[in-house]
Amino acid sequence: MRRIIVYLCCLLALLTLAQAEDNYIPSVSGENYWIMHGSPNLTATVSGTNEFDRGDTVTLYVDLINYGRFMGFEKDKNPDSPLDMALAQKEQELEQAKTTAIGITVTMTSGSDQVEVKSGDQVVESLKSGDKTRDPLKFTIKIASHAPAGEYPLRLNLQYDYQYNVEVDANKLDSATNNVVGFKASYWYQKARQNVTIPIIVKRKADFVITQVNDDLEAGKKKGLVEVTYKNIGEDPVKEAIARLSIFKPFSSTDDQAYIGEMAPGEEFKTIFRVDVDSDATPKSYGINSEIKYTDVNGDTIISESMKIPVTVKPAAGSMTLPALAALVVLAAAGGYLYKRRQKKA
Repeated sequence: MRRIIVYLCCLLALLTLAQAEDNYIPSVSGENYWIMHGSPNLTATVSGTNEFDRGDTVTLYVDLINYGRFMGFEKDKNPDSPLDMALAQKEQELEQAKTTAIGITVTMTSGSDQVEVKSGDQVVESLKSGDKTRDPLKFTIKIASHAPAGEYPLRLNLQYDYQYNVEVDANKLDSATNNVVGFKASYWYQKARQNVTIPIIVKRKADFVITQVNDDLEAGKKKGLVEVTYKNIGEDPVKEAIARLSIFKPFSSTDDQAYIGEMAPGEEFKTIFRVDVDSDATPKSYGINSEIKYTDVNGDTIISESMKIPVTVKPAAGSMTLPALAALVVLAAAGGYLYKRRQKKA
C-alpha cells in the first residue's frame, strides 16, 4: 500500500511538472539522435465576404492554414552501430510530424461592443504543414443596429499541441531483413498558443434615429398632433425620403406619411403627423412604429429599420367622469349626514 501511495505521489508530481512546462512527458525513454527545429504556424483568412450591414446577424466563414516548417536540425547523438543507424533513420522519419498542429481549439472574441460573437469554441482535429481546413469554420456574429461604418477586428485565439521531440529504442537489428526488432518510440508533445486577427467591415449606409418627440393626444381626439424629429446618423446622404407610420388601435390616421426629401449625414428633420385616437382608448404610454423609405447613393430604394415613437394618450379633455364621481361622493356623504341629524331630532 505504501508503495502505491509513493507511486501516486511521484506520478502527481510528474504531471504537475508537465503542466508547468506546458508539455507532455513520455512514458518511456529512448535514444535521441536528432534535434529538430520547427513548429506549426497557424494563420486564418476569411472565406467569402467580410463586409456586412449594421444590424445584421451573419455567419462568418474562416479558413485555418498551417504554414509551419522546419528551421533546421542537428545531431544529438552519433549512431555508431547498424542498429543505431537504423534507429536514427526511424527517428528522422517520425520527426517529420513536428510541424503538424493537433487538437486545435479556436475561440473568436470581439474587441468592440458593436460586434458580438454568438458562437462558442470550435475544434479542428489536426492540420499538417501546408494544409488548410477542409471546411471553413463557421462563426455567428451580430452587428449592433447603429454600429458606425468601419473596420472591426475579431480575434482568433488558437490553442493546439504539436510533437516536440521523439525518442526511439529497439531490442536488436535483424541482419537478414535489416529491420529493427522490438521497436519503441516515445513522443514529447508541446502546447502552443497563437492569436490571429480577422477584420470585418461594416458598410457605409444611411441610418436614422428619433431624437425628439412632441405629442398632443387625448382619448377621443381627432387629428392629434405628433411631431417627430429624425436624424441621419449614418455616413451616406439620402434623397426622396418619406417618413411613414405603422398605425394600430387605438390610433388611426389619414395623414400617416411625411415628406423629408434630402437628408445629409448628421442632419435632422422635423416631421408632423395627425393622428386620431379612439374614444375608448386607455390613457397611458404607447409606441407607434415608424420607418423611412428613401433612395440611397446607388439609386436603390431602401426602407430603414423600424423606429418606435413614444407617445402618451391623456384622458379626454373636459371629461366629467372624475369630477362627477367626486361630486356624487360628496352629495352622498352630505345626504347621509342630514338624514342622521333629522332622525335624532325626531
